[in-house]
Amino acid sequence: MSTTHAPTKDRSAARTLARLWPYVRPVRVRLFAAAGVAVVASCTGLVFPLVLKWMVDGPVADRDTAGVWLGALYLLLLGIAEAVLFGLRRWLVARPLSRVEAEMRADLYRHLQRLPVAFHDRWPSGQLLSRGTTDLMLLRMFLAFPLTFLLVNAVTILVGVIIMLLQDWTLGLVILGPAVPVIVTCVIFERRYAHVARRAQDQVGDLTTVVEESVLGIRIIKGFGRHRSQARAFRELSRRLRGTELRKARLLATIWGVIVTLPELALGATLVLGTVQVADGNLSAGTLVAFLSTALALRWPVESIGFLLAMSQEAATATERFFEVMDETPEVGAPLRGAGLYRSAALPRGATSPHRPAPDNDGIRFASVSFRYPDAPADSPPTLDHIDLHIRPGESMALVGATGTGKTTLTALVPRLHEVTSGHITLDGEDITAMPREELRALVAVAFEEPTLFSTSVGENVLMGAEEGVGQPELDRALAVAQADFAHALPQGTDTRVGEQGLSLSGGQRQRLALARAVVGKPRFLVLDDPLSALDVHTEAAVEAALRQVLADTTALIVAHRPSTVLLADRVALLADGRITAVGTHQELLRTNAEYAHLMSGVQSAIPEQEDER
Repeated sequence: MSTTHAPTKDRSAARTLARLWPYVRPVRVRLFAAAGVAVVASCTGLVFPLVLKWMVDGPVADRDTAGVWLGALYLLLLGIAEAVLFGLRRWLVARPLSRVEAEMRADLYRHLQRLPVAFHDRWPSGQLLSRGTTDLMLLRMFLAFPLTFLLVNAVTILVGVIIMLLQDWTLGLVILGPAVPVIVTCVIFERRYAHVARRAQDQVGDLTTVVEESVLGIRIIKGFGRHRSQARAFRELSRRLRGTELRKARLLATIWGVIVTLPELALGATLVLGTVQVADGNLSAGTLVAFLSTALALRWPVESIGFLLAMSQEAATATERFFEVMDETPEVGAPLRGAGLYRSAALPRGATSPHRPAPDNDGIRFASVSFRYPDAPADSPPTLDHIDLHIRPGESMALVGATGTGKTTLTALVPRLHEVTSGHITLDGEDITAMPREELRALVAVAFEEPTLFSTSVGENVLMGAEEGVGQPELDRALAVAQADFAHALPQGTDTRVGEQGLSLSGGQRQRLALARAVVGKPRFLVLDDPLSALDVHTEAAVEAALRQVLADTTALIVAHRPSTVLLADRVALLADGRITAVGTHQELLRTNAEYAHLMSGVQSAIPEQEDER
């Protein structure tokens, strides 16, 4: 998926970059000081031509050797002062700008954690990764160099032009001749480069996505022998990015050609005209030397215009991409960004806020709940339609239905991974939308069919499901419930790192660790999305036996596909076409509901074949 966008036609780079001010404001004193020091350093360089004028018209003309040595000393001191000032500027900006980059990256990461699941479903991870790495690096580089030198060079050019006009206004007008075409070229360049810079940065994000997916899916690529097709896809994206970068280079070469050629022609004309005036006695040799030296001192500030404009446009594009994510609305009830910090208000499992009245003992209740995915067509039917379901306190409810009927979506509504479109879900009589998300997710534990593990130890992965302070006894109990005692036999026991995505473990092992994570905190409410699908029948039976003890003390909603999993529950709800069509015990539905009986008979007939395959 590509998220390539062209910049808005009326986008102003200055207005876009101004959005960085909240991050820059805390370090503004050092940045302004650095800019001031750089201006002084640059203007110090313009004193060199004035010293040269004095030397040529004075000591050199008078053959005063002592005066020449004195002039050389002045030039040496000016050079040392300029070098020290530029070194001071770099020292002033290094530390604060690394802090700005770190805070922006931290804010982006925190914001990503608070964006709804629907956002992450839409956005490729490579695009988000490139915004948190490459784009922020571009912004730091812009704040460190181009931002300062846009001001410094503008002041230097202005001061230099004034000095030249004061030396000889006729030569000054000649040297200013290219100003208008150079300005027009810069305006055209800025507009065109903005589009190309945006395309290049988006293509970097797409390329990052392909690399990440190829690394995470390396087993599939190798297993199906698709390395050549993946390499072709990578080469195609690389080819497009190369073409875009070459177009950037052509635009930059064009503006540099204009900016370098026209001033050089003006400088040549000035040299000829000035030499004629010196020969006619209308201009001193020292004045001509000072004028030309000043013009040469302005070559770098003028020639760097293209480079600085290019970096400014890339920084504006990076800022735009950064705030595209930051402007996304976080989950309702999630803390908003402020003062660079998010504060968690998470409560221990089963605890309630001290400002909230004690809940009624009502279990989980769905009342006329409907849900439609935000990006679904407006005329499409809802994924879930008027769900009415009550799971009594301490009861386990199995949720059964054909593939694609919305079972996983329904379970995702309880911890508010998605927001209901209409209706209400209550936990012990309290609407979940009235709870802070931290409190809700402290009450509800989840285990998904596709287990996700992080590149940490087994113990850290499991203990993510409990409040801080939970120790080894709780970890051992959760591993025992999930029949994940294999963790103790790993090289470093529960301190063994499982690797990225936990791919060093089998699918069944990952699923058991995910189940252990769900039960370790002894949650009041438990939501399990077919948590035993990757287990063999013997391990499944052992897990179910231990899980029954956990379910006796909690209220649970369990997506089930196997009769053995269904039998864990006290009652069963049948979901068809986004609606609850029947509720009862397993035996009741087998007798009274043909669709349920058909689903269960299909699963049971498949079990012997699966066992033979094992």
